[in-house]
Parts: sequence; structure tokens; C-alpha cells
Amino acid sequence: MKEGKIIVVAAPSGCGKSTIINAIMAKGTHNLGFSVSATTRPPREGEKHGVNYYFMTEEAFRDTIAEGGFVEYEEVYPGRFYGTLCSEIERLTSEGHNVILDLDVNGALGVKKMYGDKALTIFIQPPSIEELRRRLEFRGTESPETIDIRIDRARYEISRGPEFDRTIVNDRLDEAIRNTDNLISAFINL
Repeated sequence: MKEGKIIVVAAPSGCGKSTIINAIMAKGTHNLGFSVSATTRPPREGEKHGVNYYFMTEEAFRDTIAEGGFVEYEEVYPGRFYGTLCSEIERLTSEGHNVILDLDVNGALGVKKMYGDKALTIFIQPPSIEELRRRLEFRGTESPETIDIRIDRARYEISRGPEFDRTIVNDRLDEAIRNTDNLISAFINL
């Protein structure tokens, strides 16, 4: 059996990366397995442990870091960790599945450094910072202060975009999905 490849999709919060990934996953092509990330943030309404994320306490997360159990992890905001468990990547790729990861910029670039040509990094970029702010406000899930923090973070993440293998501007969602799907198809079929 052929070992699977790794596709990493990163974007600032509110750029549509989860929507794009979910649309591609729903097609059922590319033999994609989604790696569930671990986080210390509390679940949002409707989210389930082991499905949307592995929800961990900060202590358990730090213990897993100490044990070398993450491919990548980051403290994105104070006390708010996100990470990719080594066991998830190993399980999926050894079963022959291609893995799609939904990561922040630093995590994505760390995975690329670790896996090299076995990984494709795709950066989803907003059409503008103003449009990103509008999208975050439209969600209605965060305070204005939190949105300001996310916008500051987005500026940093956009500055790292040129380090990715490919960049897709999500101006029109249907085009962003199609373009991302085409990149994945080309990469898997190399």
C-alpha cells in the first residue's frame, strides 16, 4: 500500500479554510483523511471531542508536549494551545490516506519543514484586511476586542504567506474551493 501524503491548509481566522476543507472532504475524492487537532480552548456549541478537536486541559496538553506527542503545536493566544498529534498523522498516512491539516501559519510551516516534499502547504488569504474584519464581525461569535486580536494576528499570518507552496485568495468561495481542490489533486497525483 502506498503511504499517504500531507496537505496543510492555513489561513487567518475568518478566511474560510474550514469551509473549503469541508467542501473538499464532502466530495469524497483524493482519499483524504482529516487529522483532528488538539486544543485547550473550550468546545463551541455542537462541537464534539475527537470529532472537531481533541479538547484537552492545559496541563494535559503540556504533558503531551513534554512527551514529544505533537508534530506541531503553538500557543496561539495566552493559555490557548493548538496542536497536531503525531499519532493522528502516523495512523492516517500508514493506512494509505492522504491527510489534510487545518493549521495556523507557524504550524503549517513546521509541518513542511518536518515532512518536506511529502507535504503541500496552501495558504488561504482574504481579499483584504477590511473584508476579513467584516467576516469576523458577521459571525457574531466574538467580542470587538477579540476581533482586534484576530486582525492583528491575521496581519502577521499574511506576511508569512509567501513561505507557502501555494496561495489562494478567497474572494469567491466557489472559486477558492475549486482552486484548492485542483492543487490537492495535482499534488496527490505527482
